[in-house]
Amino acid sequence: MEKLIKPARIAFCIGLAGMVAPQYFYHVFGANFFPAWPGLPGVAFWASIFTTLVLAACFAIIFEIKPRRVSLILGALLLAVYIFGYFPYDAFFAPYNNHLGTWADGLKETALAGGAFVIAGSFPTQTNAQQPPFIKFLEKLIPFGPFLFCTTMVLYGVAHFLYAPLIAPMVPAWIPWHIFWTYFAGVTLIGSGLTIILKIQLKCVAFLLGLMIFIWLLIIHIPMTINDPFGGQCNALIGAFSALAFSATAFLISGMAGKRT
Repeated sequence: MEKLIKPARIAFCIGLAGMVAPQYFYHVFGANFFPAWPGLPGVAFWASIFTTLVLAACFAIIFEIKPRRVSLILGALLLAVYIFGYFPYDAFFAPYNNHLGTWADGLKETALAGGAFVIAGSFPTQTNAQQPPFIKFLEKLIPFGPFLFCTTMVLYGVAHFLYAPLIAPMVPAWIPWHIFWTYFAGVTLIGSGLTIILKIQLKCVAFLLGLMIFIWLLIIHIPMTINDPFGGQCNALIGAFSALAFSATAFLISGMAGKRT
């Protein structure tokens, strides 16, 4: 499984880069990164800055330019934007904020932040003497990477039960029993997320989770993207890239479990 580590890092960065890149063209934040705060000034400028920072971080990680430090800063950026952007918006301003579906977009950002911290943990540790205090603090967040990722997986699993009639049509027409597979996906997301958090059969379960999400990428997200690549500000395309980033995170957790062993 250790052979998965480097390809998974690259796949995560490609997925994240693909998610943020459309922001350059639409001059707004994507739905997974910052909410549509009414009256917020300079949205196009801040969206461009955010996109540039994320793309630069992805480039640095892929080519291993101070990758551990960059991954930590990337995780901190994504987590901070969620905490100070999405969380207060969903908690106090979003319509129907008592429904899990309202929180779904922002939860992707926490999963991506978790993925960035997982990536940071996959690179060699530096001695504390070589690090500024801010980086030393961020180092302490690395163990929370799988938790942030799996919390989103568990809540998405719950959503498969709450919104089954809306999710079931995403199952390809050539596959029978759409409701069954929707519930099955919900069970596997909840079960694998909790199992990874509790570190039970971590290597195997994380690999199977990554494989399942990658299969969804192949049979659901890619066909949807081909059918309508630019609709809803590239919604299907962004969904495909997010599936790639999530599967890569799970594969990376599995590979790191093998490395620790």
